[in-house]
Order: sequence, then C-alpha cells, then structure tokens
Amino acid sequence: MTMPKIRRNMNAIARERLAERRAAEKAAAAAAPLVSPLAPAGGFPQLPAIAGLELSSVAAGVKYKGRPDVMLARLAPGSVVAGVTTRSTTRSAPVLDCEAKLAAGADAEAGAAFLVNAGNSNAFTGGRGIESVEAVTRAASETLGLPQSRIFTSSTGVIGQPLPHDRIIAALGQLSDGLSAEGWTGAARAIMTTDTFPKGSVETAELAGGTATVAGFAKGSGMIAPDMGTMLVYIFTDAKIAQPALTAMLRRLTDRSFNSITVDSDTSTSDTLLVGATGLGPEVTQADEAAFEAALGAVMTDLALQVVRDGEGATKLLEVRVTGADSDADARKVALAIANSPLVKTAVAGEDPNWGRIVMAVGKSGAKADRDLLSISFGDILVAEKGWVAPSYTEEAGASYMRQAELVVTTDLGLGDGSSTVWTCDLTHRYISINADYRS
Repeated sequence: MTMPKIRRNMNAIARERLAERRAAEKAAAAAAPLVSPLAPAGGFPQLPAIAGLELSSVAAGVKYKGRPDVMLARLAPGSVVAGVTTRSTTRSAPVLDCEAKLAAGADAEAGAAFLVNAGNSNAFTGGRGIESVEAVTRAASETLGLPQSRIFTSSTGVIGQPLPHDRIIAALGQLSDGLSAEGWTGAARAIMTTDTFPKGSVETAELAGGTATVAGFAKGSGMIAPDMGTMLVYIFTDAKIAQPALTAMLRRLTDRSFNSITVDSDTSTSDTLLVGATGLGPEVTQADEAAFEAALGAVMTDLALQVVRDGEGATKLLEVRVTGADSDADARKVALAIANSPLVKTAVAGEDPNWGRIVMAVGKSGAKADRDLLSISFGDILVAEKGWVAPSYTEEAGASYMRQAELVVTTDLGLGDGSSTVWTCDLTHRYISINADYRS
C-alpha cells in the first residue's frame, strides 16, 4: 500500500472516530438534565407589580420555533433609564444605539420602552445591523406612542447573521396589547438562549418616604466574562432617583457583581444592563442612597450568581477569594487567572483537589507574588502554605470537599491588604457539546 493511500485510510478512520465521539457527546448532552443542577430550588421567584411598569412577550420566530423570543417592557412617563454596556470593540448595533441614547439623556417625561429579542444578536452585521435597529425602534415608536430616542433595544444569539427585524415589527401590536404588570415570567423566558432556567430577583429598600421595590431578570449561560456590562439584564424600581446618581451606583455595583463572574472567559458583543426607575414610589434622598444601593446591589449580585449557576454544562459553583495581595488590582488579576483557567475548572468538574493548578494560575497572572508566602485553602481546609503542602492536609479531606456542589477556594498572597472575589463554574463535556453545535 502506498503512503498516500495509508494516510487517506488513517484520515478516514480519524474522521469516523471523531464522528462517533461527537455522536456520543450529543447523546450524553441530550440525556443530561435540561435544567442546571445549580438552579435555585424555588424556581423563578414571584416578582411583584411595580407601579409604572408593564411587560409582555411573544413568539415572533426570530430564530426559535414555538417559544417566546421577544419581550417588551414599557415604563411610565417620568421614568429614568440608566445602563452600562460591554466595552467589546466588536459590540453590536443595538449596544451602540443604547450607548448613544443613554449618553444623550433624552427627556424622561415621555416614558421609555425596552425591546429585546433572542436567537440573533444583530452583531457583526455591518450597515444592515444599524438599519435593523432603526427600523425596529421607528416601528416601536409608532406603536407605543413614544419618541424613538426612548426605545432601547437589545439582541442576543448568533453573531454575523442579519436580524429578521420584520418578524419583530410584525409582533409589535401583539406585544403592545399583551402588556401587563404581571408579565415577568414570560419576559424572562423570552430572552433566554442556551439558558436552562429564567433568572429573577427582588429586594426592597426602606426609605424615609416608604418602601421601594427593586426587581429584575437576566439571561446568560455562555460567553460570560463581562467587561463594564453584562449579558442581558433588566432591572426595575418604583423609586424616584436622579439619572446621574443611578448611573454612578450601577457602575460601582457592576464591578462587584456582573464584572466579577466568568463562565468561559469570553466577553459578549451584546452585553447590556439597563435599569428603569419609574419614580412612582418613594424618593431616594441623599440619606437613603446607602439603603437603596444595598437593595440594588443585592438584586444584581443574585442575578450574576444565577448566571454562573447556569453556566453551560455547569455542575459546580466556585467562589474564588484572593486576599493578601499587593493591591486590589493584583488580587483581581489572580482571582480571574484562577477562575478562567481551563485546568482549574476541569479539576473542579472531576472533583480533583489539584491545588497545583491554583499555584500555576497565580504564577501566570502577572500579579506580584512570592512562592514562599503563598497559602491556599479549600473551604476551611488549609491545603498549602509557605511554598509547600500544609503538614495537616490530606488528599482524602481535599477530595471529600471537592464533592460539594458549591466550593470556595481562598488564596492568600501574604503581601498586603489587596483582595478580590470572583465567581465561576466548572468546565464539563456538556459545555463542548453545547458550543460545538450552537449554530445548528
């Protein structure tokens, strides 16, 4: 047999084995639970009506068949809108449009609307993407009787395919007719892509003028490593608050919540976080700001952690704490290096207490570190210290701890007061199965 024929036969065998392996992975993925094992036990929470807010959802057929894929939230006249978006240099047309409208700070007296579709991100679609946003916002303006400058759109899904915006426009009448103060669950489900459960959260803040409610929902499962924004998140409150103050709170809280999570180290082109404050509840005075910010922060952190719990293929939630760093910035470098390491994440998936991979991640992070000052703990178990395994540590204790569904890994650098906390999940075969066939 000639060498070229041998190579052809070997290539054919390799292709067959690859096909068999992918078929097995698909079968395993299909057999896996449809809802993440880390999903909140109570399911989607009962979110209360918020004065001045109505929501609806429809199946417009943007990509998916037989399920809601477009949601509308309408805010009453006088509502304030604030937001943060991704700093990706390839961000989508809807993101660019939202940024321009947020920066312009148009008159809030008319009210506002958030219009969101799933299945197509309208990203990397050139001039057609801008035309789609223009067409959708113009049509929504006419249907809802709002200025086009107060229609904020978001899109999530496949990148690089033109948005069939005519399907969204055709559904606007039904969306408008279906608006309801109780439309939370349908709206949360309509923005899902690879999510296995809708994500909602609610908190209250006791202010001098009464009780303010903060509630919202999010989508996100893969392509999660936010950068000044996050997946898609929509939060609403009846509190009366000035737009500059709300924006400042959002930026502070985003860094401590959505910008402190990672599933796969990939930042989306579509990340958008919008907050609508209807102003029909109590006013947030200067004395009330701390209480209101605490409630808003609690909702944002809860939603961020739900995104990690729904990480594509996730079976473990991992909290990465870094202390004793030379600075907070260095601590964050180390925390993200650990949280984004495929070797760390696969060890967590395999319930392997491989603390050497933590050491590796610290070393590659670029942060200041001293091997002989480093200590590592799994929960309350001291694993390593002073550049070596701790005398009290046993592999049995480490392996037993790793079998838990929620884990905490703490790394103390022994250099200063810098600290950071980041949340992530494990990396399993299911993640590959989901993303290998995402477009099909």
